[in-house]
Amino acid sequence: MPMYQVKPVSPGEIKIDLPTCMYKLPNVHAQGTSCDEHALQNGEVDPTVKVLEARQDDILKRLYELKATVDGLTKTVTTPDADLDATTLSQGVSATVFKGTADLDCLLGKDLGALRDIVINANPSNPPLSLLVLHSLLCQRYRVLSAVHVHSSVTVVAPSLLSCLGPRHTDSYTRHRFELGFTLIWKDVSKLQMKFNTQNMCPIEGEANVARFLYRLLGAEPQDPVLATQMDSWIDTAVFQLAEGSGKEQAAVLRSLNGALGRSPWLLGQEFSLADIVSACCVLQANNCTSAPPNVQRWLKSCQNLGHFNCAYELLH
Repeated sequence: MPMYQVKPVSPGEIKIDLPTCMYKLPNVHAQGTSCDEHALQNGEVDPTVKVLEARQDDILKRLYELKATVDGLTKTVTTPDADLDATTLSQGVSATVFKGTADLDCLLGKDLGALRDIVINANPSNPPLSLLVLHSLLCQRYRVLSAVHVHSSVTVVAPSLLSCLGPRHTDSYTRHRFELGFTLIWKDVSKLQMKFNTQNMCPIEGEANVARFLYRLLGAEPQDPVLATQMDSWIDTAVFQLAEGSGKEQAAVLRSLNGALGRSPWLLGQEFSLADIVSACCVLQANNCTSAPPNVQRWLKSCQNLGHFNCAYELLH
């Protein structure tokens, strides 16, 4: 037998004027079960919840885009101290010379929520031709967001240097749609510098070392240690003797190139490699094209026919 009976704290039907910005829930005190409550009891999703989820997804997407934009500005402006944004992305060349595949997550590690940025400081008096060629190859392999900036330490920059990475991409403001950022800053530096993670790593110096880093992103580095050693040897020879050496040293390198190219179409045999990129660019910068031996001239023509060297030839004319 019940001891006493308690009356309901509130009536079954409570009508409260709610603001339009809020969403409605079924009244737990109402008598009976409505269709919406029946749907919830059977595991179905209430339509109002679907609308709320869609609104949340839209807000999160906009926040992600904003975070990516702020992260890019931090990497390309605050740390390297760039002042003028000259141009952005280059369209990739249709021709391909590498057959391997590369996964940025495997090569660089996962970095969710931010674009992987490569920031390069270079002196406009000595444009890094080999890096421009590698940029063209990277654009073929990945979705690359590229930009050219001018530092305040440089007063005059040729128009060809401002557009060396190609025309502006229409989606350059949506950084999350790209896989790799490539930022070139014309700055008064004695030696070319590159930073990949601008917060946690020291800069990589020298065009040859930066070229090796970019080449690994293509997944085309020789797996044979002998070929890898030969590639490094040709790169060092080109940089230290062709680009920075005396006239006698340049002549000796050209003779070595002529002999090697007489036995195979490329410096490492039948496959195009970083050795060809760096060596060809050093020959072009040294203005030895017309006086080069026949095999070297044929080899330079083969490099030009690939299409990726067009940016280098445009800067030399």
